[in-house]
Amino acid sequence: MGDNDAELAIRTASAEEYRAVGALTVEVYVGEGYVGAGTPYAAQLADAEHRGAAAQILVAAYAGDIVGSLTVARPGTRYADIARPGELEFRMLAVSKTARGLGAGTALVRTVIETAVAEGLDAVVLTTMPAMADARRIYDRFGFVPVPERDWNTETGEALTVLRLELPAA
Repeated sequence: MGDNDAELAIRTASAEEYRAVGALTVEVYVGEGYVGAGTPYAAQLADAEHRGAAAQILVAAYAGDIVGSLTVARPGTRYADIARPGELEFRMLAVSKTARGLGAGTALVRTVIETAVAEGLDAVVLTTMPAMADARRIYDRFGFVPVPERDWNTETGEALTVLRLELPAA
């Protein structure tokens, strides 16, 4: 990450990058203790190939490396856990520890919001957990607010928080 002239670029992941995306997502979620190793969800996080076939995966690239990613899930699609009609959901935001401070997470979230606005959608939604404090700061800065009546629990009982950003009417 030592290239000071490098630009942060946000774009859709290519199939050749799915392995790196899966590894990064597992590195963050399992490595930082959000998800247990060997769990079905850890396997889902690693499987960016299947995810990329059913949803859009955005990546943040810096100095030629994938340093962040997230999955964009449209309502009614396989990876949409909470999106309702008119909402764009994103999941699995992961930014490499070595790249934090570059603005990758912020740029990824901004891209989802800009996409939703361009498509005339009503809101952007996501699920997070209390331990994800770094990500929560990003969401708070954009103005995402808790929607407690939509909170839910994982199969293992982990409490999850739903956040929603209402978009301006076109």
